[in-house]
Amino acid sequence: MRVLVTGGTGFIGSHIAGHFIEQGAEVLITGTTGENTLERAILIKNLGELRHFGTLDAVFHQAALNDTTNLDKNAMFLANVHWSQELFERAIQKGCKHIVYASSTAIYGNGLAPYKEHQPLQPLNPYAESKIALESLAQQYARAFPSLTFVGLRYCNVYGPGEAHKQKRASMIYQLAQQMLQDNPKLFKIGEQKRDYIYVRDVLQANILAAQAKESCVVNCGSGKPTTFNELVNILNEVIGLQRLPEYIENPHHARYQSHTECDMTLAQQKLGFVPQHDIRKGIEQYYRSGALTQNFSNERTS
Repeated sequence: MRVLVTGGTGFIGSHIAGHFIEQGAEVLITGTTGENTLERAILIKNLGELRHFGTLDAVFHQAALNDTTNLDKNAMFLANVHWSQELFERAIQKGCKHIVYASSTAIYGNGLAPYKEHQPLQPLNPYAESKIALESLAQQYARAFPSLTFVGLRYCNVYGPGEAHKQKRASMIYQLAQQMLQDNPKLFKIGEQKRDYIYVRDVLQANILAAQAKESCVVNCGSGKPTTFNELVNILNEVIGLQRLPEYIENPHHARYQSHTECDMTLAQQKLGFVPQHDIRKGIEQYYRSGALTQNFSNERTS
């Protein structure tokens, strides 16, 4: 078996690549940054190098420019849409029948939660707009090549070991833990904003199942259960063994801020058979036991 994982040196990509290496597959990866090294993966510098390899059995497209504060629409679309089109073309040329790609619940913006896949989309930034365009592109290819499956996973606040290198783009679970190791955490007033967090091991399972899907689709990839920032601080205090109290500050990103993210996971179960296995406490406990939750980096971001 031969698979390609774009962004294979990054957070989610390294978990996917590591899994298939353990399964004995030949794993090709793209990527230039990240804290994760995969000695048995083959790093390719550009998509043209695929000509040196045979048929691809599956592609897991995780690479993206994913800074939601980046307002350069041209750069965002170049990285997240145009490069993806080249990837899809190359994958088809290599005989690939299963393409899984990372989308995002950022596309829902301030839409009604819990999010359902067919509700109106309200992107708040160029990143979200680029993910909508990526989904549209994949759906065009799925119609043009009905023997292939294109499955999009709308990730929602993924957390877990391997994200430390992302720094300000790391999950708020990681960032709050880092703040709390030093002092009281800072939350936007009044800390009751909600986030649907999904543990990275569940995201890995979603990708595995997506590569086995019988039909093309786009589904949510969250836990289905939101947690407030106040609740998150309480859980982190209990798991790490701290007694920190939140300090509340004004939200400078109000116009582009999602105050409530939550996924309806019904369609993911129907289409993929995917049911998340980690609730927020179980995921944080595993994260803490791994040692990665308290791995340090300079952190200045708030929720």
